[in-house]
Amino acid sequence: MWNKLRKRYLGLLLLAAAVVIAALFFLNRDTKTAYVMREVRPETGTARTVITSTGSVQPQNRLEIKPPIGGRIEKILVREGDRVKAGTVVALMSSTERAALLDAARAQGAEAIKYWEDAYKPTPLLAPISGDVIVRAVEPGQTVTQTDAVVVLSDRLIIKAQMDETDIGRVRLGQKALISLDAYPEISVDARVDHISFESKVVNNVTMYEVDVVPERVPDVFRSGMSATVKIIEKIKENALLLPREAVKQDSDGSFVHVRKENGRIERLPVVTGIAEDGRMEITGGLSLDDVVIIRSEPSAAPKRAGQSNPLVPFSRKKN
Repeated sequence: MWNKLRKRYLGLLLLAAAVVIAALFFLNRDTKTAYVMREVRPETGTARTVITSTGSVQPQNRLEIKPPIGGRIEKILVREGDRVKAGTVVALMSSTERAALLDAARAQGAEAIKYWEDAYKPTPLLAPISGDVIVRAVEPGQTVTQTDAVVVLSDRLIIKAQMDETDIGRVRLGQKALISLDAYPEISVDARVDHISFESKVVNNVTMYEVDVVPERVPDVFRSGMSATVKIIEKIKENALLLPREAVKQDSDGSFVHVRKENGRIERLPVVTGIAEDGRMEITGGLSLDDVVIIRSEPSAAPKRAGQSNPLVPFSRKKN
């Protein structure tokens, strides 16, 4: 009788141990594999090969207006951002002698001040070119010398891009480009290459050439010194057949995609690729607009949900 009971208890213990081991195995699995498949159809659009570089907004021609004589600024007639024409008076100043006479007249009264103001006119500072005021360097009452810039003008704002010597051979005068500002990434401006520097600069042991890129229009948000991204268009093709880059696979036999046939079967289809750009690939052969392309992700690991614990190990601690 005792032996039968002992065998029964032993069997129950073994069964319970097996259940516990199985539960631990399933509950403590950290990952599971999953395949994600989706269907896409080729689209027609514009394919571009671009040369990407960084640069900054700078005046193409920066002109400092300096006084012809030393003295004192009486009036500044422009503000930063104003557009002026050649010959516009941007400031009025007094020579050192006129400033001294006016200061002495103030002690004598209004009549003396008016006399000297009429007899000794202030010196006007004129804008020699048409352009935008980008710097107002002084204020009324400030003493200046012939070396001090009173106002700084810019004829137009451009992008000065720094191009690696490995890419400079692909850049040509007149090439179209796209400009975007780091501060306003949603704004894209059409532009063209206007000048390629003949002299290089070494930056961090890399030989760089400066390329002037002129925008077709200058948005109001452009400011001198802003960082910009420039994409110079090397090749462009309209009405190109395009697929997401992840849909195009490659092995020793070449490029291919997976397509779903009318019978539902998924088959490998060799294709010929063309221009590759951000996130998209041009297909020049082997595929039509009617094909259904399958994009299948690689097996991925799905981690355990945060906070999931093993109820059979009540005293387990979380690892920090």
